[in-house]
Amino acid sequence: MTDIQQALAQATEQLAASSDTPLLEAEVLLCHCLDKPRSFLRAWPEKLLEAATYTTFSSLIAERQHGMPVAYLTGTREFWSREFQVTTEVLIPRPDTELLIELSLSLLPKHPLNILDLGTGSGIIGITLAAERPDCRITACDVSPSALDVAESNARKLNIQNITFIHSNWLENINDKNFDLIISNPPYIDAEDPHLTRGDVRFEPKSALVSSQQGLSDIKHILQQSAIYLQKSGLVMLEHGYQQQNEVQALFKKYKYQNISTHKDLAGHPRATVGSKP
Repeated sequence: MTDIQQALAQATEQLAASSDTPLLEAEVLLCHCLDKPRSFLRAWPEKLLEAATYTTFSSLIAERQHGMPVAYLTGTREFWSREFQVTTEVLIPRPDTELLIELSLSLLPKHPLNILDLGTGSGIIGITLAAERPDCRITACDVSPSALDVAESNARKLNIQNITFIHSNWLENINDKNFDLIISNPPYIDAEDPHLTRGDVRFEPKSALVSSQQGLSDIKHILQQSAIYLQKSGLVMLEHGYQQQNEVQALFKKYKYQNISTHKDLAGHPRATVGSKP
């Protein structure tokens, strides 16, 4: 039989060629198999693994060697200090998107608000805002029924009551026209971008990543349609590519949004643009 220390050493060696953090990934996957925290691995390095556990762990390591993202292998990813379920039907939550939460919490007034999360995916934006602002009413929509299933499951798991989910292709099925904030992390990658053939994005749904017109088509559509769904002084807030700042600001201006500002992510890249109702 193999103990924890031996299993991690073998897995780390297997992942070394395909991962920048092979030991960390091996630990995360073993913790998933054991249903234990990483501190357990440190405390019990000589503990023998049951045969079934070791088989499952070896299988996950093999999948990771072939590029399958760790989040899809474990079925979870942390976002804003909460654990979210993720499947191959939704994007893997990324730290960049936490900027949208930061901006929302800092820019929005402290009275009850009506917020729309467009293209919610796993629900990380809408659910997080609902949890952080229980006084607000959140509507979250997605064109993918499978994504909505994941988002609704996350809301139930986190016991979030102040959110409603709607099947809608962007604003198509949205009837409310009194939102204080429309927020979205839409597809913004150009179909020819070489990054689509590398790393985790190879396994993520292309419909949630890729947009036509050099990645700007969905952003343009949202800005074109959103104004009539906003209350007076309501905001639109969009995540975008770090090289798209000028083009996105130009679209905000084209559709007459006011008080336009672009904000940087933790890496110092322009990542989100905000504008108020025309």
